Formats: sequence, C-alpha cells, structure tokens
Amino acid sequence: MRRNGDKMVINTKLFGTIDVVDEKLIQFIDGIIGFPEMKKFLLIHDSENKKSNIAWLQSADEPEFAMPVIDPLVLMENYDPLVEDEMLKTLEPLEDGDALVLVTMTIPSDIKKMTANLKAPIIINAGNNKACQLIIDDERYEVKHPVYDLLKSKKED
Repeated sequence: MRRNGDKMVINTKLFGTIDVVDEKLIQFIDGIIGFPEMKKFLLIHDSENKKSNIAWLQSADEPEFAMPVIDPLVLMENYDPLVEDEMLKTLEPLEDGDALVLVTMTIPSDIKKMTANLKAPIIINAGNNKACQLIIDDERYEVKHPVYDLLKSKKED
C-alpha cells in the first residue's frame, strides 16, 4: 500500500492495482472476526458480471486478503436476526436506511460446497463507512448455510 496524493494505492492479489480515496474506505473499529488487526476495507463489486450477487471485501491493510460477501436477503428473504442496539454503538450515528448488511462466504475448490455465514453478519453504516461484524445468537441461522443451488437458480432466472 502506498499513497498517491489524496489516494491510497493498493496492489491486490485478486483485483490488481486499485486507487482509492480515503472516504471510500470502510472502517472496522474492532477489525473483523479472526482478523482484528485488519480495520480498513473496500467493497468491490464485479462490474463485468451483472448477474453476480457476490461482492468482495478487500483489505487495505493486507492486500493479499479479500473475502467474498453477499446480501443475506439474496439467500433468505426473511433474514432478520435480532440485534441489540448496544451491538451497533460503534457505527453511530446510524440513520434509517444507512445500514448495509452482508454475510461472508466460503468458496472452496468444489464450489458446490459453497456456504454463507448467517450467524456473523457485517453491518456497514453507508452514511459514515463505519462497520462491525457481529455474532448473533439465533438458532434460525447457520455458520455454514449451503448456497450453491440457490445462487445457481437465481443466475438462471
């Protein structure tokens, strides 16, 4: 990572060289689960594949690290975990309509075994780019929710 005026230049493993202005960086105050030292990320969408629902959280702290994410409503229309207000304190001020919810994905070499972690959603405040990852205590949601068949059927629509 290096600076070029008011831009940060990141040489990523998956996306090549990316120029980003500081205002576009998503700030995880406490890092993400398993990687507390990573606090700055970019959200990258596949602009070439309009049918893809998968985006990537690219670390600005560790250019080799990018994590696939997806809107949980694509996977489960009634996804609505109970989240205590206290859990969202680091995102304040959080206005109505500013919360972007994503869940992480695991995409193994056998993509038919692709899963999403519905128990640890990422909440991004689109108003100030602060973010956090929560662990929710809700038996309706799995850590390894199978998604391959569902995403395949959505792509065919």
